[in-house]
Amino acid sequence: MKLNLKRYKTPNYCIGKLTCDDKWICDTIEDTDRGLKQSMSVDEIKKIKVSSKTAIPTGTYKVTLDVVSPKYGNSPFYKEVCQGKVPRLLNVPGYEGVLIHCGNTEADSAGCIIVGKNKVKGKVLESKETFKVLYKMLKDAKSRGEEITITIE
Repeated sequence: MKLNLKRYKTPNYCIGKLTCDDKWICDTIEDTDRGLKQSMSVDEIKKIKVSSKTAIPTGTYKVTLDVVSPKYGNSPFYKEVCQGKVPRLLNVPGYEGVLIHCGNTEADSAGCIIVGKNKVKGKVLESKETFKVLYKMLKDAKSRGEEITITIE
């Protein structure tokens, strides 16, 4: 399964469109895009990155559903929906524990990708319902033996 996230930058956050095979899945919100790229060295990234306020570098990352989130793993919502195994992006240079999870604004992000529907400027809504739909898609792809990747533009 190949996900694609197209970012639309504002000075304080990014709104995005998450698609699979050119079909819209949901909207996203992330921290500020400071122009980081996957091809940059970790040292270059660290010079630009503002901790918990910077979107991850553009690039392509594998996504795993096999790690229980230390932060969200015990949350009743995530325990019920995904047994605490929140989708995690692997090998993001200069970042650790980048997840795809619920929230409403870039303040909920800390570098992660928040899913929902962009019905209000600067927010995504219906995040939990959106997460459930997305997680089912990811889980189904995994059960078919598909590798899950996300390309962020």
